[in-house]
Amino acid sequence: LQEGINEAGAMASFIAAGTSYASHAVHMVPFYIFYSMFGFQRIGDLAWAAGDMQCRGFLLGGTSGRTTLAGEGLQHQDGHSHILAGTIPSCISYDPAYAYELAVIVRDGIERMYGAEPEDCFYYITLYNANYVQPAMPAGVEDAILAGLHRIHAADEERTHRAQILASGPMVLAALEACQMLAADWDVAADVWSATSYQRLRTDALECERWNRLHPLEPPRTPYVTRALADAEGPVVAVSDWMTAVPDKIGRFVNQPFVPLGTDGYGFSDVRPSLRRHFEVDSRHIVVATLDALAQIGEVKGETVAAAIERYGIDPEAADPRVR
Repeated sequence: LQEGINEAGAMASFIAAGTSYASHAVHMVPFYIFYSMFGFQRIGDLAWAAGDMQCRGFLLGGTSGRTTLAGEGLQHQDGHSHILAGTIPSCISYDPAYAYELAVIVRDGIERMYGAEPEDCFYYITLYNANYVQPAMPAGVEDAILAGLHRIHAADEERTHRAQILASGPMVLAALEACQMLAADWDVAADVWSATSYQRLRTDALECERWNRLHPLEPPRTPYVTRALADAEGPVVAVSDWMTAVPDKIGRFVNQPFVPLGTDGYGFSDVRPSLRRHFEVDSRHIVVATLDALAQIGEVKGETVAAAIERYGIDPEAADPRVR
């Protein structure tokens, strides 16, 4: 109860700051940092009120994702806040993997909310407490980061098969590891993409869809995600530390065979590798999902998928994590 009271008080402060456009001619830029699970779930009605009151500012959901906060079980393992955030029209959601992505997103938010033509919106950015190497930002990727998808690894190996792996947050590490496994062991060259926002990709696609419907005599517009993947070869596997419904937001706008992976079900206490294996989003399950997608289009045999399942010690009869 006390946690809920504290979170409600903090959100009230965010609303107060977000609706105060200036104080002594100085704009206020509120940053409300909280345990991810305690945001849209605990005080979701206040988040809706923030949107209704035309608030501006940043909501930062810390220790996000179903498998990040490993030791506290169900109470704090958040796999659904990106679903809840997506229901608020003025909330712009991002799930960055790298520090340079976060910097680009925050800069964009300040410009959109407090720049020359300020917009009445607020940003929800999910953050993690995982330690991993932060690469330098490649040149010219700012627009792609903000649009929701940019390629962080282009496979240059000569392999028989091709595939694409999309990942958000720390799942990019599993995706990069799966990429190496696919190339070394299964004759598959896979590109890896950082999906900084499945929500932004879907919003853009829906806007294109609506515009095309209402302008039947004009050349149709193509969603950014469709254009970005237009020349990408092979099936697309999309993974996040959130419910499968999050990466599945873009499924029907991808022309290639599409496989979403996510963390459906209750959380529990264990170390991160075990949790990600349980929810079937670790590198081994990404490899199996990629091989299965290739099998579905006739590029590899089912025996290859079965061999990968056996090699990685995956139990095909294990309980579905959605109901376990």
